Amino acid sequence: MQAIRVQSPGGPDALRLEDLPVPSPGPDQALIRVEAAGVNFIDVYQRSGLYPLPMPFTLGKEAGGTVEAVGPGVTTVAVGDRVASESVIGAYAELALVPANRLVPLPERVSARDGAAVLLQGMTAHYLAFDTYKLGRRDSCLIHAAAGGVGLLLCQMASRRGARVIATVSTAEKAELARAAGAAEVILYTREDFGAEVQRLTKGVGVTVVYDSVGRATFAKGLE
Repeated sequence: MQAIRVQSPGGPDALRLEDLPVPSPGPDQALIRVEAAGVNFIDVYQRSGLYPLPMPFTLGKEAGGTVEAVGPGVTTVAVGDRVASESVIGAYAELALVPANRLVPLPERVSARDGAAVLLQGMTAHYLAFDTYKLGRRDSCLIHAAAGGVGLLLCQMASRRGARVIATVSTAEKAELARAAGAAEVILYTREDFGAEVQRLTKGVGVTVVYDSVGRATFAKGLE
């Protein structure tokens, strides 16, 4: 099989297409034929050595595909099942070994490509909306970077839970994306003071929760 490997930290030129033996699943593992792999910033951090990993390694944390084989003790998936996985290194390959308990079944309407693309950001948005703070119909929330991967998914989840979503974005085009994802109001922070706008939109009450993936430029004002 072929895989994208990193032999030593570096830039994009550190990526190498290599031929590797086909792995066999061990106990509680499944072998996935990868149809699509997600690309994330963490891949860049791992490739560059910012997040060091034992060398060499196969890049990629998200995969969507079909179960090719299963190891002893696997009962949750079977050969031929369509699945996606996240958080296990090795997705940039034709075949990937994944612990069976890390696999998520893909519904018929979800392609392997969508499954691979959405899982990491989708789980992030899910725990923010359902666990970190359980949004409900009486809540309002401010979502920064609402047109990003996590932001768009969080807009959808928050609005479906009945919360009022106020989003911040940088352009009119991104504002349309945020509205389509469920934002009730959108603030272009490049043109308006988002803190003042939130106070205006909420009549001075503010929001229940702020989802801030930006940090330094927005954190202090978010607390207000």
